[in-house]
Amino acid sequence: MADLSIAVRQAGEVAVVLPAGFINAHTVRDFEAALEGLVQGGQYRILINCRDLSYISSAGLGAIMGLIETVREHGGDILLSNLQDNVFAIFDTLGFTQLYRVFPDESQALASPEAGG
Repeated sequence: MADLSIAVRQAGEVAVVLPAGFINAHTVRDFEAALEGLVQGGQYRILINCRDLSYISSAGLGAIMGLIETVREHGGDILLSNLQDNVFAIFDTLGFTQLYRVFPDESQALASPEAGG
């Protein structure tokens, strides 16, 4: 069984990324490639729905940080939703909750101005 699977679907103008499992040193390349592929394809409104994400390491956070400037330069944003308590704690401890909008669920994120809602 893979440590990480990533599904991506469109919700209007927003690409919804659904990582499931663990983002760590062994799986971060797949996560990074999924995000970079979206940005290279001109997708600048990205929602990472973390409902099935069990863990994210600093490498995973770095993958998100590596793209935020490009995304925002193009008028987009990276939003986060459905963070489990342990994943939220990681984001919060490292200050990501100050840098990114975090929503309780996907529908609220998609309705936000940052998502074009």
